[in-house]
Amino acid sequence: MEDKRILYVSSEVVPYLAENEVSLMSYDVPKMINDQGGQIRIFMPRYGNINERRHQLHEVIRLSGMNLVVNDMDMPLIIKVASIPKERIQVYFIDNDEYFKRKATFTDEEGVLYPDNDERAIFFAKGVVETVKKLNWVPDIIHVHGWMAAMLPIYMKHYYKHEALFADTKIVTSVYNQSFDGTLDNDMLKKVLFDNIPESDVKVLEVPNYENILKASIAHSDALIIASENLSAGLLQAVEASGKPFLPYVSKDNFADAYTNFYKNQVL
Repeated sequence: MEDKRILYVSSEVVPYLAENEVSLMSYDVPKMINDQGGQIRIFMPRYGNINERRHQLHEVIRLSGMNLVVNDMDMPLIIKVASIPKERIQVYFIDNDEYFKRKATFTDEEGVLYPDNDERAIFFAKGVVETVKKLNWVPDIIHVHGWMAAMLPIYMKHYYKHEALFADTKIVTSVYNQSFDGTLDNDMLKKVLFDNIPESDVKVLEVPNYENILKASIAHSDALIIASENLSAGLLQAVEASGKPFLPYVSKDNFADAYTNFYKNQVL
């Protein structure tokens, strides 16, 4: 994978958030490619429970300052950056005071999903793409982890489809087990349609639950990885029926060769 450029876009990454299936793989896979001589960048949201001082985050003024429109509202984009100690891996954080200042990730103290999680996901997707454009860094692969990042394939295939920078970029989505119950805002579909994304391609978002959000992401990806051992029957069926190249589940201990071969032989 030497000199290949891979952009990792994730809901959660260690060491910035607690260890779970998504956050661990969002660290382990980029580290593996970095060790192989690949060029990588990681993007994640800058949640308010990330300790900026301990992790030495700092704002990148030249990248910050633009406004992104979400559901007809202008939302300022702030970009922060940090390095994972000892790994020479840069992590970019998408930030906005309205969406990411609160001191938790997806739910309040009662475990209730934040009502604007759908807008946060849209803002995150747009923020990643706009930042990569400003960096003028052309990824060979964009690898998506976690539901907060799941809108990225949809926006890449529609909203940003005329961006020459990404003409040859392939999108890989890792599909994980369900990580939240219930649904996001019932008007999520309307907010996506506001960005002129064809309703026929995202109709599944009429019921914006975890499985349907991932199904929309699967439909807009170029290749897929089954990242959880016991994936739901619905998501497994969506992967298998997609017609896209997909990598069956590989345990964390054995993923390195399997992921590398998949990138080389099925994606690139």
